[in-house]
Amino acid sequence: MAAAPAVAAFKAATTEPAAADGGPAATLRVVTGGYRRLDGTTPARQLVKPVLEHLELTQSLAKGVQDHAQRNRLAAVGSEVASLAGWLSWDMGDYGSARTWYGAAVKSARRSGQPLLAAYQLGSLAQFEAHAGNAQQGLSLAQSARKALGDRPPVIADAWLASVEALCHAAAGDAEASDDSLKTAIRFADRVTNDSTPWPWVFTFNESKVAATRVACGARLGRSDWISSAQDSATAVLSSGHEKQRALLILDVASGHLASGRIDGAFALATGALEIGLRFRSGRIVERARALRRSYATPRSLPRVVREFDDRLYEVFL
Repeated sequence: MAAAPAVAAFKAATTEPAAADGGPAATLRVVTGGYRRLDGTTPARQLVKPVLEHLELTQSLAKGVQDHAQRNRLAAVGSEVASLAGWLSWDMGDYGSARTWYGAAVKSARRSGQPLLAAYQLGSLAQFEAHAGNAQQGLSLAQSARKALGDRPPVIADAWLASVEALCHAAAGDAEASDDSLKTAIRFADRVTNDSTPWPWVFTFNESKVAATRVACGARLGRSDWISSAQDSATAVLSSGHEKQRALLILDVASGHLASGRIDGAFALATGALEIGLRFRSGRIVERARALRRSYATPRSLPRVVREFDDRLYEVFL
């Protein structure tokens, strides 16, 4: 089953322009980018094996290189691949492996001598910990990412990292601090243009992404007003081709409906998101659906839509 993503990534490596540094690091980086883009439409369980093989190849090549600059470039590629392995593990609901690979990504980024990459990987780990409910750890990692960025970071880095901090504050239950961070993120996002997405970012970070983050923060804080006010601005994410990300956002929107007492609407949305999670065998989506169900105090007589959701969820063993 893993052959199809591997072939697609190989084709990407042979058709996309090589990075400016040339050599094996450039080719490996293009393959990594192909895998990252495949994540939106491919189950993580199909991608993780070729990604780990790609990581092993990258590490093996790095061991045999004597040139210092080339070794640093290969360390940077290894960091990107390890981060992707962490993301895929997170999607599968394997939090232990996710932390292992994100930690490896941070270490490789530091070895590469690329401060921007180190900041990106620290921020990625902070984002993971925020979603896992470890607010203080996430904030500490975000602070470390800020220090790694230096004095004049790309505007996209400031915008994205502010959104990560907002998630950490939301995980801590601090709505005021979360709102402040979201306002900071939108100020920076207003200055990001579509052609200014620097490595290691693959996708741009814009106002729609900040709105989606506000929805996610509102779901964790029980602020249905945040969700309803930001939902329309997050339509680009809701209509994107990344189905797994869209399902997670739909579950956050469903939380807003639930907090407002719109039970039928909440579980109708949640059922649709759960079906996406099951199609992609995403443990992260399924667990988020379970969390939504736990937040609903079961009455004596369950609405039909909730019973149907329960029936579907109880059959799941992810």
